[in-house]
Amino acid sequence: MPITLANSNYGKSRVRVVKITRHADRHDLAELTVNIQFEGAFDAVHLSGDNTSVLPTDTMKNTVNALAKSWSGEQIEDFGCQLTDHFLRDNPQLSRVRIKIAQTEWTRLAQHAFTGGSDEKRTTQIIATRAAVGIESGIENLIVLKSAGSRFQGYKKDRYTTLKETTDRIFATAITATWSYRTPQAAFGPCWRQARAAILKTFIERDSPSVQHTAYAMGEAVLQAVEDISEIRLSLPNKHCLLIDMAPFGLDNPNEIFVPTDEPHGLIEVSLQRT
Repeated sequence: MPITLANSNYGKSRVRVVKITRHADRHDLAELTVNIQFEGAFDAVHLSGDNTSVLPTDTMKNTVNALAKSWSGEQIEDFGCQLTDHFLRDNPQLSRVRIKIAQTEWTRLAQHAFTGGSDEKRTTQIIATRAAVGIESGIENLIVLKSAGSRFQGYKKDRYTTLKETTDRIFATAITATWSYRTPQAAFGPCWRQARAAILKTFIERDSPSVQHTAYAMGEAVLQAVEDISEIRLSLPNKHCLLIDMAPFGLDNPNEIFVPTDEPHGLIEVSLQRT
């Protein structure tokens, strides 16, 4: 039976680096987690153990640290492009490089002091060949909750359905949004901020008959707000808050006391693109 190598890739994951940019009046802080993947002419290492084409993954880590020195400390998309440009230029055996970056949030307290923010991350992925560069950016773990303006009614029921319809429920989720840019020359910082603002504005202001309806409305709002975004994908896990039965304690519970649950949870995903 003939056997062939279908495809392969390798790289370095979770390379962590902190950059302090020292301005005269303040310091800026950027904490990144970088993942790198190579694809290319690497059949020999798998088939015959020939390592001559293999750049060590430790070198990839060192490259992240070294190029962080010349990075501005501002847009993570620019840093991702620095990395793909470097690897493609110096490694002719490569056909494609994929860089993923997640930026940890820090909140400024003073000129030189910061406090840890939420678990929200700004993200980007750069996929580069010698012919083209594709850039995706987004948000990961944007946790939001509202205590009014959310309902769920009129859904399909069968003999296993126990969920009760409600006109007033807590809506809590951890939003992941990923969008594609039309051009590598987009204004990444303003675009990211406008997209995030459009998502939050939709969540706050729009009544929600379902998580599905809200997810679509978020994507629609982003495409309307940011011309440089061509496509967006959203993932909204429904972080349930379940009403506690207070009757055993002789108490009423008029939609006031809940237990938050992480598992199991509904997961709603949607993609929108310009036509």
